[in-house]
Amino acid sequence: MLKVLAAVSALAIIVVVLWDAFEAIVLPRRVTRRLRLTGVFYNTTWAPVVALARRLPPSKKRDRYLSFYGPLSLLLLLCVWAIGLVLAFAFLQWAASSRLQMPEARASFGTYFYMSGVTFFTLGYGDVYALDALGRALEVVEAGMGFGFLAVVIGYLPVLYQSFSRREVAISMLDARAGTPPTAFELLRRHSESGRMDKLGELLHDWERWAADLLESHLSYPVLCYYRSQHDNQSWLASLTCVLDTCALVLVGIDGAHAWQARLTFAMARHALVDISQIFNTRPVTFESERLPDEDLASLRSALAHAGVSLRDGDEAGEKLRELRRLYEPYVNGLACHLLISLPPWLPASSRADNWQTSAFERRTKAVEVEHDHF
Repeated sequence: MLKVLAAVSALAIIVVVLWDAFEAIVLPRRVTRRLRLTGVFYNTTWAPVVALARRLPPSKKRDRYLSFYGPLSLLLLLCVWAIGLVLAFAFLQWAASSRLQMPEARASFGTYFYMSGVTFFTLGYGDVYALDALGRALEVVEAGMGFGFLAVVIGYLPVLYQSFSRREVAISMLDARAGTPPTAFELLRRHSESGRMDKLGELLHDWERWAADLLESHLSYPVLCYYRSQHDNQSWLASLTCVLDTCALVLVGIDGAHAWQARLTFAMARHALVDISQIFNTRPVTFESERLPDEDLASLRSALAHAGVSLRDGDEAGEKLRELRRLYEPYVNGLACHLLISLPPWLPASSRADNWQTSAFERRTKAVEVEHDHF
């Protein structure tokens, strides 16, 4: 009876692992089923990582710590799948009471587990192998499964990192266009002061395609959401928020801006944002304090006007901006709370250099100069 239960459990493990790997790697769409192995794995492993990260203040140290989770969790998930299959086939061999050719006088479960591991990873030592027909058949199936598993993983990783690279290229290019961290104000100001407001539509068109690619890649491979950008003051969520903020301002009314393209980009960006939120089951979360209070909105209008950008004024314009913000800001905040990603403000907190204008060597040089001045 015990061996029958072990065999049934082993078959169940094989089905669960193979189906979960199929959904995570091969199936090119979002999986809506709540209970799945990958979901349980990420919920279980992310919780302690976040708990420890919350003890650290927002800083480069915390961002560096969180940056390890995405790649390491992927490797650990592959190990969980592999160990599950190896363990399941070991139980099947044990349940079938397969006779083994082996150095030991008597087979233990450890012997079956060793044989299963050697077979799955196709090592071919030949020191332990099955003598019965059923045991040999299980070995053939496991070896084929292990070979296929390795091939799928080898093909999976390049696709994953290509999607990550495409995402980060646009984020890096936004640095010179919208500041660091990126803000809607800086994006509009720099276009206006350079006399290139006509190019804003082209930029929003590129970000419409970026949002569509983000939607496709991150729904198929949700682990990419945990991958952090090269700099702690940049992220895919902050960039997406900046673009949504910009589109909202253009839709309210900005002279010389293309409202139609802003509407298309806003729709695509919000679509990506909402669908990615559903992956993690993160509900919309309102901000503890107003992200753009009335006094900041007045300052934003004044600063934009000083930069030559005319933002439509009046109660109707203010209400429209609030309606547009309600469509995306709660989802942005929900994801930011879940992933511990800092969001950009509407107005830059202070004048600071962009990432392309700084380097570690310059910072060290300035620190030395300050010390010399002090003494």
